[in-house]
Amino acid sequence: MTQRKGKARFARLAAALALATGLAAAGTPAAQAADAHFVLISHAPDSDSWWNTIKNAIKQADEDFNVETDYRNPPNGDIADMARLIEQAAARNYDGVITTIADYDVLKSSIKKVTDKHIPLVTINSGTEEQSQQLGAIMHVGQPEYVAGHAAGEKAKAAGVKSFLCVNHIATNTVSFERCRGFADAIGVDYKTSTIDSGQDPTEIQSKVSAYLRNHPNTGAILTLGPVPAAASLKAVQQMGLAGKIYFCTFDFSDDIAKAIQAGTIQFAIDQQPYLQGYIPVAVLAIVKKDHTTDPVKIRQILQANPKFQQRLETYGLQPSYGPRDIRSGPGFITKENVDKVIKYAGQYR
Repeated sequence: MTQRKGKARFARLAAALALATGLAAAGTPAAQAADAHFVLISHAPDSDSWWNTIKNAIKQADEDFNVETDYRNPPNGDIADMARLIEQAAARNYDGVITTIADYDVLKSSIKKVTDKHIPLVTINSGTEEQSQQLGAIMHVGQPEYVAGHAAGEKAKAAGVKSFLCVNHIATNTVSFERCRGFADAIGVDYKTSTIDSGQDPTEIQSKVSAYLRNHPNTGAILTLGPVPAAASLKAVQQMGLAGKIYFCTFDFSDDIAKAIQAGTIQFAIDQQPYLQGYIPVAVLAIVKKDHTTDPVKIRQILQANPKFQQRLETYGLQPSYGPRDIRSGPGFITKENVDKVIKYAGQYR
């Protein structure tokens, strides 16, 4: 009798637990599956922390548009490895592919494998808008390198600069020379005789910059193409007693660059707003997937009407510019006047 009562109580308890579990499960919504799966392939080595901002932007765009985006890159920055990553992306049949055009000639055949499968393609960062169109991309999101270099050169020319040194630490990325060429054209000199391949080692960069300035004592300005050469070139300038005396500008941003702008040893940093290079392409591919359109004008209209996108722009103080096909993330300029606001989000969203 006692055993039968115990069994009955156990049965009632089991039934109650089952009912409670069922109600709890019914009241808890299942995680919503992503509407699409994309991949962003960059040329950057693992050591390049500049891309952290783009990674943060990807995560926010994924949340805002309910998609999933993988990030892939060649660990050592090898372009041949990058080409293989693009081919792997084509084989995996992603819903969309985002890639830089670090070297058009090396990457074009790999990218063709993506477009041959009719996988939507957006290019970012490196490369030109013309190359993007030739590759069959929907649009390019980035800073036109020549345009940015020329705008920087115009500022330098207005300050009386007539000669300069371009410190190119990414000479393997052929498009990087467009930055130097734009600056040179603006002040009216030959960029080839004003540019050095500095390599990426800070000690080597400092040594090469010092040697160039000793051999060319009348150099009016220095243009560096990123935070690493900026910091190394600043050391060379400081050791030679030229800090604050030579016109100094750089691409991109870092703590060292911020301090130098505040101190007046760097006149400005050219800001390509990397956050936009991560967020916008993911948003574009999400729109392509949802609205079944590859028309750049229509995509841009949908994007501009999106309240989450507008909120991101306002929060981080970002301002893209819109062409008929492409969306330009820059150039913007960080100076003493706006550097404090940029510092607030530097390394995360700026």
